[in-house]
Amino acid sequence: MGKFVKNVGVIGLGSMGMGIAQSLIKNNIPTYGFDLNQDACESLLANGAKATGQNAAEFAQQLDALLLVVVNGRQVESILFAGETPLVEQLRPETIIVLHSTLSAEQTKHIAQRLSAYQLALVDAPISGGALKASEGKLTVMASGSPVLFESLAEVFNAISERLYRVGDEVGLGSTVKTIHQLLAGVHIAVAAESMALAAKAGIDLDVMYDVVTHAAGNSWMFENRMQHVLDGDYTPKSSVDIFVKDLGLVMETGKALNFPLPLAATAHQMFISASNEGFGHQDDSAVIKTFKGISLPEKKA
Repeated sequence: MGKFVKNVGVIGLGSMGMGIAQSLIKNNIPTYGFDLNQDACESLLANGAKATGQNAAEFAQQLDALLLVVVNGRQVESILFAGETPLVEQLRPETIIVLHSTLSAEQTKHIAQRLSAYQLALVDAPISGGALKASEGKLTVMASGSPVLFESLAEVFNAISERLYRVGDEVGLGSTVKTIHQLLAGVHIAVAAESMALAAKAGIDLDVMYDVVTHAAGNSWMFENRMQHVLDGDYTPKSSVDIFVKDLGLVMETGKALNFPLPLAATAHQMFISASNEGFGHQDDSAVIKTFKGISLPEKKA
């Protein structure tokens, strides 16, 4: 492996992975994309990918780095280690695995240990910023891992991120920072929903309420972004309720491991679980507002 990685694979071409892959291509980094969704593969190919497919194994020998942008730890483990001839056996030794998915620190460390048996290095690199920032190459990355790996990946991180935070050399630290960030994100969405639900119950015009909050001290990025979805009556998922069932679950696991109380995170977690239980799991996470009874919410305009 030279100083800089050359060929980069991206597994998971959802809204975040697609944006990451497109940002790599825009920066003239040879990019391979993998997803079970054939339309996503064809779209990336049309955007200039070297190759796409449903399985990274086919191109494993060409790759210097592999970026995983999938939903959870179970998917990560399945992609790397499952099957008669797992992907880890087909990748060249010294290939760098970059983990962009949100996992617990313990699971990330466990994966790193398993990869080391195949001489594969791991960079723990959770991301934030949403689909738009991903497509612009302006993600925030919270990463940990060996310094030499960051040297090799410098061009990759320059292509996909506006801010790269190196939070330490130890795998797991990046995951912990992301988990703490998700505590705030989840609680902000939950309390934004609660406040707007109260406004609806009190008969306040929700557009006025939104305008007041977004120009006053109570505003948050999540309020401004997610409550617009409520005003539009549009719960098309940018990030779903079930993502926060998972991510706040990781927050609670972190608190339990450290024997540390997280009362607001626990309440927000229960709110998202309620929303999922009521059938809103695959809707936008702002649909947590639908768990409040006795109120009328805006409906999507035709």
